[in-house]
Amino acid sequence: MVMYIDTVPNRMSRPCILLRESYREGGKIRKKTLANLTRWPPELVQGLRTLLRGGSAIEKFEESFTIVRSRPHGHVAAVLGTLRRLRLERVISAKACRERNLVVAMIVARIIDSGSKLAMARGLGEETLLTSLGEVLGLESAYEDDLYGAMDWLLERQARIERKLARRHLAQETLVLYDVSSTYFEACECPLARRGLSRDGKKGKLPIIFGLLCDTEGCPVAVEVFDGDTGDPSTLASQIKSVRERFGLMRVVLVGDRGMITEARIREELKGTDGVDWITALRAPQIRKLVSTGSLQLSLFDEKDLAEITDPAYPGERLVACRNPFLARQRAQKREELLEATERELEKISEATQRKKRRLKGKEKIGMRVGKVLGRFKAAKHFRITIT
Repeated sequence: MVMYIDTVPNRMSRPCILLRESYREGGKIRKKTLANLTRWPPELVQGLRTLLRGGSAIEKFEESFTIVRSRPHGHVAAVLGTLRRLRLERVISAKACRERNLVVAMIVARIIDSGSKLAMARGLGEETLLTSLGEVLGLESAYEDDLYGAMDWLLERQARIERKLARRHLAQETLVLYDVSSTYFEACECPLARRGLSRDGKKGKLPIIFGLLCDTEGCPVAVEVFDGDTGDPSTLASQIKSVRERFGLMRVVLVGDRGMITEARIREELKGTDGVDWITALRAPQIRKLVSTGSLQLSLFDEKDLAEITDPAYPGERLVACRNPFLARQRAQKREELLEATERELEKISEATQRKKRRLKGKEKIGMRVGKVLGRFKAAKHFRITIT
């Protein structure tokens, strides 16, 4: 079966141009007319004829148009398509509106190419657009204040959004992963920005703390922001309230590191609370005490890397001891590197006390130099220092 264009002479009138199909029937070739193309422009007919012959019609008309602008679309389609398959738009708001589209645009832009709100507003503008995102979401014109307004609109919906996510990702009896991190504040005034531990290492910048609740797969469910000087363990009480009261979970197992779920938090907030259990790690002094009392014997790891033990100091609690050979090698290597670096710096100080010109002398000055080195590499317990 073959399709082709047939030109039929028509005496004194213009030829009749027909789109036909030829096929074989009983050993004979027959023809069937599919459409009359007589009224088509000649260049369009020629283009279709080229396509039917296996060519490319664009080759015939490559000079008939000029590409003025190309809007990158593939990455937008990939991220936006994934977002919609996750039904995230309906989680944000069941009703379509401009604010929801702006929020979705900010999410997609953050994944594709994160930047400031001003840069994003320019990326959506008709004259300065960077992708097809604005056109796809109907946001050909958006200003910086529009984006900030959409964030205020989103903040008012936070509680409802988190309840929807909890219903989707958290069961009545579930593990909940929790940890905190920080970001730093660039401007001058923010009621949450306080002097505290900056995990970004930005000196002179005021940090802001935020805690994130996730399901067992690491999917975010709820987030809460705290003052920059808030200690990690102090954020735990509000999270327990969130998972129990706001989300209506009957039994919850909180999972956090040893800096989060501390002995004090266990004693004051977790023990005695019905339906709340926890998984955390012991600190080094607690582990050494288990070894000294004999509850934890290193011979347990001769054949296996995992052992369950009990100790009177932890009644009703399950202790699982694990030996990680990879982590042991990693820490041994790091310790050796720190020792070598400390020795090199201390040797420089020793040489400075013996040089002929501008010799370093005096216990206080030498001690200050030594203290800086030991404080930098955290290896003081491995050295005996004598200053004369």
